[in-house]
Amino acid sequence: FQKTEAPRPPGAKDLHAYPWDKSSLKSMPVDLQQLEKLDAYALKVNVTNSVEELVKALLKQARTDLEKVRAIWMWICHHIEYDVVGYHNKSQVSSKPRDVLQMGKSICEGYAELFEHMCSLAGIQCKKLSGHAKGHGYKTGQTFTGDSDHAWNAVYLEGRWHLLDSTWGSGSVDDSFTKFTYRYNEFYFLTHPALFINNHFPDNSNWQLLKPTLTLKEFENNMLHNSNFYTLGLLAAHPETPIIRTVNGKASVSVDCRSGTLFMFKLKGTDEHGLMTLKRHGMELDIYPQKTGSHKLEIFAKSSKAEASDDVYKCVLEYVVECESVDKAMRFPKDLHQPVGPSWFSERQGFLRPSHREPVLHTNDGRCSLTFTLGKDISVLTSLHTDGSSSLAEDMGRRHVLQIHRRNQIELKVHLPHAGNFVLKIYSKKKSDPGNYDYIFNYLIRCLNTEVKWPAFPQSYSKWLQDYEIVEPLSGLLPANRNVQFKLKMHGIAKVLVQAENTYPLTQNKGCWEGTCNTSGCREVFVMVHENANHSFYSHVLKYEVETQ
Repeated sequence: FQKTEAPRPPGAKDLHAYPWDKSSLKSMPVDLQQLEKLDAYALKVNVTNSVEELVKALLKQARTDLEKVRAIWMWICHHIEYDVVGYHNKSQVSSKPRDVLQMGKSICEGYAELFEHMCSLAGIQCKKLSGHAKGHGYKTGQTFTGDSDHAWNAVYLEGRWHLLDSTWGSGSVDDSFTKFTYRYNEFYFLTHPALFINNHFPDNSNWQLLKPTLTLKEFENNMLHNSNFYTLGLLAAHPETPIIRTVNGKASVSVDCRSGTLFMFKLKGTDEHGLMTLKRHGMELDIYPQKTGSHKLEIFAKSSKAEASDDVYKCVLEYVVECESVDKAMRFPKDLHQPVGPSWFSERQGFLRPSHREPVLHTNDGRCSLTFTLGKDISVLTSLHTDGSSSLAEDMGRRHVLQIHRRNQIELKVHLPHAGNFVLKIYSKKKSDPGNYDYIFNYLIRCLNTEVKWPAFPQSYSKWLQDYEIVEPLSGLLPANRNVQFKLKMHGIAKVLVQAENTYPLTQNKGCWEGTCNTSGCREVFVMVHENANHSFYSHVLKYEVETQ
């Protein structure tokens, strides 16, 4: 082993700009793929009789200083476990490198001392640092007083100091602090100092390796972004302080990220008191707590890339929302599903060029119409939902939305049965797939006008084809004892009849079948078609109700 000189203090050339420039997660270029072989070798090294022998074995496959540090880092992260028992009575725990190696477990102090000792044996300058950390037991917005509570290391590579934390690289402890789980975390190896400061505050501020350095107060007030935040490619969050006060019952949060990230949130464990919209490069969330007081708000994210290894949402941010007044008008139906409104995700599912990009539609007369360009081979299903005693039976929820297809365009006409908050859910499947429809996205539709009372659209049967269109009557409820004008766009059929008490043929005129029918003496009116002039049987395509006297 060569002798390492005493670590030099950090100077100007070690410093990184703060805030983070969003360039790299690490303080120097590291090609993780090139290190894979070395990583695999280091994990298999099984020497625990002496630290010297262990370092010798690890260095067999390491040439550069970076490789030497990497081999030591990898071994420690996968072979030393956090001593949860020792944490509770620290005086009983030895942090001496030899003891840590023999026991195979330690607390942060022992990880950092073992790391420092192994580096010095390998001829690499390394320093143990101590300070405050936003680690286990940290409460949003808390202050730090008294002695430091965590230890980590700085290593000298390629002419500069770099930071790492092998305790946090090795895994995590459960909430009750009784069980440690190995879960390797690449983020804490040579972390960019502007990100490391997010949860590590050294006793000696020179070891922040930042210009400008942060004060303890700034550290306390700063938003905690955990490693998942950066590992998932998220870039920034607003507000940048962890405690948010509502204004008129509302609080807003947004996240910027690289494209293709899915989000969810929980306010006091549920996602029903907010409106989240997915953006191409992030998300926006408006929260409307329905109780005053302070509420925990958690934001979760996951990558939408198919090859993303673990397809689970991970917590990336935590806020505390202080709510002073409640906006009762912003209660959302329980059927509302987050995120709300169209997004790159619904586009990816074939719903292109939405006429309404906002998540909420306001209608005064209880009617609205949305259009999309549809991708190829897509069949659409919709339903309308609302809360309370007036909640719509499933088939009625379907019948308050009418689909109109014109080539690759779809129009969704919505006629609300009454005032209130409604959720319009949109499902789709490939026409060629026999299977079920998948839920894609939803809108919130609001109508305050209490006069509104639209009947459902007529009921359609399987012979009513997707590209047929009802021009009139759109209402599924016809007036009694009245002549009603019919006009339907249908193709490829020989004859159309409207059957009330009597039967009325419609005549073809420029692609439309038109005519009148009298509704007296009947409760239902059917539209029937002859697909072929030679056939004697008719198929039902539409059914209308007639108002009772």
